[in-house]
Amino acid sequence: MRWSHLSAPATLLDAAPAASPLPLALPGATVRTFDTPGFAGMTFYEIRAKSIINRVPGASRVPFEWTINPYRGCSHACSYCLSGDTPILMADGSTRPLSQLQAGDAVLGTMGAGSHRRYVPTTVLNHWSTSKPAFRVTLADGTRLVASGDHRFLTDRGWRHVSPAEPHLPALAVGDRMSGIGHFADPPKESPDYKTGYLCGLIRGDAGAAPSPDPREGDAWIRADSYLDDIPMHEALRWPEMPSGSWYRGFLGGAFGSTGSADRLAIVFTSRDQGFLDRVTEALTHLGLPSRRPPHPQLGGVHSVEVARDLWAALRFRHLTGVSDAPLDASGVGVRSDAQLTVADIEELGLTLPLFDITTGTGDFIADGVVSHNCFARNTHTYLDLDAGQDFDSKVVVKVNAGDLVRRELAAPKWTGAPIAMGTNVDVYQRAEGRYRLMPKILAALRDFANPFSILTKGTLILRDLELLKQAATVTHVGLSFSVGFLDEAMWRAVESGTPSPRRRLDAIRRLTDAGFRVSVLMAPILPGLTDTDESIEETVQAIAASGATSVTPLALHLRPGAREWYAAWLTREHPALAPRYRELFRGGSYLPQAFQNEIGARVRLAARRHGLNRPSPGEARQVPGGEVAVAEAEQLTLL
Repeated sequence: MRWSHLSAPATLLDAAPAASPLPLALPGATVRTFDTPGFAGMTFYEIRAKSIINRVPGASRVPFEWTINPYRGCSHACSYCLSGDTPILMADGSTRPLSQLQAGDAVLGTMGAGSHRRYVPTTVLNHWSTSKPAFRVTLADGTRLVASGDHRFLTDRGWRHVSPAEPHLPALAVGDRMSGIGHFADPPKESPDYKTGYLCGLIRGDAGAAPSPDPREGDAWIRADSYLDDIPMHEALRWPEMPSGSWYRGFLGGAFGSTGSADRLAIVFTSRDQGFLDRVTEALTHLGLPSRRPPHPQLGGVHSVEVARDLWAALRFRHLTGVSDAPLDASGVGVRSDAQLTVADIEELGLTLPLFDITTGTGDFIADGVVSHNCFARNTHTYLDLDAGQDFDSKVVVKVNAGDLVRRELAAPKWTGAPIAMGTNVDVYQRAEGRYRLMPKILAALRDFANPFSILTKGTLILRDLELLKQAATVTHVGLSFSVGFLDEAMWRAVESGTPSPRRRLDAIRRLTDAGFRVSVLMAPILPGLTDTDESIEETVQAIAASGATSVTPLALHLRPGAREWYAAWLTREHPALAPRYRELFRGGSYLPQAFQNEIGARVRLAARRHGLNRPSPGEARQVPGGEVAVAEAEQLTLL
């Protein structure tokens, strides 16, 4: 069992369980959630680990042998969620409440960038629930969406969070125009009027239908048989003097069952009885569905009525009438917006509600007619038998006894004082560290035993422990490295939004260098086609040099399983033109071709020389100073 090495026999700490148990039992674990915005929706599994200083597998391509990881999972990431009754658009045109979706379901998502997005079918990969403070977003057409503050919708200003906890994240505002189809129509109720209209449309439509070698039998007629138990035949065949909306809905549903056909977005009724088609047109008009009558009848005297061929009309017809057997193919249809999708109000409800979310192959889905963002999956948590999606972002294993374990293991006679690397799997200065404060005890133990160590981080929280780092540096070798791959703010928000901004990281480097530390920078990841331009490299290296860093090590993107799927979904959605290039570059596996890596390295090296910045040998940015560790090829942190 992969959990067994984490848990030591212990009594439960004084807290009540706040979430469902992990896939495998974790003896002695305390489960906590916090109501503060930064941790809403996250679950922390506090365990007392058996060991903390771990040997790196010999096959690993890293330049160190020992590591400390006080956390499993990462609170840098965000999670997004909606009310469980939010209708989600399925790939076949039907809708289903978000709470009832399952992995493997086919839904409609989008691909493309900016205003050039198109609908495509996609698959639900993961589904989960949580509890978070809820907000209500109201649109001009009356649509009301209940969501967490973290949730993102696509607007005319890009992806916007409903009410983000982090001030740097883009926030939704009144007046923003969302993208999508518009509010889904409520399904019909099977009232007596609906049933009567259905029988009328089906039977009268069948009487005027053109001869067919394949008479239409099936669900429509089975449905009619059940309605005849409640509605007399003579009543069903009578045209009502003042049809109700329910009668019109049922009439169109029945008429489609006998004379209708669907092809992609088209809905067509054909009949020899023009009076019947007049009733079809009347019903469509009453329900607000535009239609047309072709000017000339088809051969054989068969006439037709066509519903407007667009996605809004195709979906509204299905939803209003309850027709479920009309095939829909929306692939390639452009994503649009109109004034009815303008945000009219954003209201904090003052309630913590059960909310739900999914991961899809495209990274988004259609929630009550608007394009809605979801979480991406990473693979690092699967080692612990947790899923590769929401679990990585929302289930963080915290080794609460890490500081005591480090001190005990450093004191063991068998320990030789080898250099220890931290931040090599997940960031030790992620947001959760601000609450748990595990690093001060770990640093104090390393200082007291004069054990050399290094830290690689993206977190500016390291400045909290500056005094401890300075004390340790007086008795042992302390290596500090930051990861800064690029400066572009828009790119950072797209792929690293849960981390401090690149500029804040550069400010932290300046603080550390002013305190006397030699800080190296891992320029990672460099993204082909996005941040590998001469301008991006020059700007980033110049800023790194200005921060006081002593060296820069470039590292081009590499994509292991899990990260590969995450990045591929994001790339094909936001930068589809680059997808063929990436398929070619990564066809050999997780790493870019060596020639490509060498070319990026040479360009960074030239920029470093221009700005007086030394470029260390590969791996030095992650190597403990003074440690006798074989140099190996550098690697990036768990992607983004």
